This record gives sequence, structure tokens and C-alpha cells, in this order.
Amino acid sequence: MTAALLSSVGIGVRIHAQSEQHGGALTKAARDVLTPSQVVEELKRGNERFRAGKSIPHDYRHQQRTSAAAQHPAAVVLGCIDSRAPAEIIFDVGIGDTFNARIAGNIVDDDLLGSLEFACAVAGAKAVVLFGHTGCGAIKGAIDNVELGHLTGLLTHIKPAVAETPFSGERSSKNSAYVDAVAHTNVRLGLANMRSRSAVLAGLERDGMIQIVGAMYDLATGAVEFL
Repeated sequence: MTAALLSSVGIGVRIHAQSEQHGGALTKAARDVLTPSQVVEELKRGNERFRAGKSIPHDYRHQQRTSAAAQHPAAVVLGCIDSRAPAEIIFDVGIGDTFNARIAGNIVDDDLLGSLEFACAVAGAKAVVLFGHTGCGAIKGAIDNVELGHLTGLLTHIKPAVAETPFSGERSSKNSAYVDAVAHTNVRLGLANMRSRSAVLAGLERDGMIQIVGAMYDLATGAVEFL
């Protein structure tokens, strides 16, 4: 399969084609012909396949074996630990396609910034996707000022989103519309934090080497809305 064709069919479809030709997991050559915007577009298409029930058959064992010696992910995805929002499945990607970071409330702290910097500046990922989800328990906890061990400190990262969310209705964790509005704000502030606190990521984005985007995942519909 030529590099030009590989660049046009997308990550998930390309992986499938490579598997049929005994190529296995995503290669550096296949990853490097893609632009950051193409990587983001393929993640969108992957979610469309997931929602349509037409996910690509993945030979995970073959991908595992062929990625054991090296990895060349096209994107890094930062989401919540919620069990209902597994990035690899909802974006229909395989082993070696994406770096995946998960933390309650998809917060962006210093350690996660370091992970994102590694993924992009060292390993060559071309897109950063920060996504929240509807009905997020961490968002509800921040709204309710929950205090519980180390969770208390984690929720402080979400409190600014609570304060900065304009909302005319009931500002309560029992109001799903309000919870989701805060989740949107939390993603927006997370993106701003990436750019303001990481000169590495901001520089890569400015130079067109990466694309940084936010998104929200709807637990009820399975749809990822890119913001």
C-alpha cells in the first residue's frame, strides 16, 4: 500500500489494511505522512463508525506483537476514568494508534502535561484531544464540594470551571444540564491550561506540528462532539 493511499484512508482503516498485509500496528512511515488535521478527522470518523455499529475488526494480538518493539501513535487522548468512556473503543482505534491518559474529571495537572509533552515532542504524536463526558461524577463532586482523601485535592482543579460556567437554571449536581455545562467549561479551561502552562505544546501547535482540540462524549448517544 502506497504512502499516499495510507494517508487518505485514515488510521483505523489503514491499520486494518496493514493487518491484512501482515503489517500489523501503525508504523512511523504511515503516521508521519498524516497532517495533524487528518489525524483529528480520522478520530471523528472512528467515532462515526462506533456509533453506526460498524467498527473495524481489530486483530489486537497481531497489533500487540507488531508494536512490541516500538510505538508510533498518531494522537494522544486525555479523558476521564469513567468506565463508560474508553477512548480506544469510542474512537475505533487499535493498539499503537493513540496514547491514552485517563484521570477523574479529565483534569490537566503538571504530571499530565509532562505526559502530553512526551507524547508529542518526543514520540511524535500529531494531535492532542482533551475530552470530557456527560454525567461526569467528578464534575458533580466539584459542584457539591465533596471532600474525600486525595480526591479533595483533585476536585480543586475542577472548581474554576464551576465558578466560570454561566447558567440560568438550577446550579446543582442534580441538574444534568448544569453538570454538562460545567463539563464543557472544564474542557475549555483545560485547553487554555495546556497552551498557557506548556511552552512545549504551545510551540508545537504554533509551528503546525500538532493540533490541540477539545471534545465532549455523550454517554447516551455515543457521539463525540468536537468543540
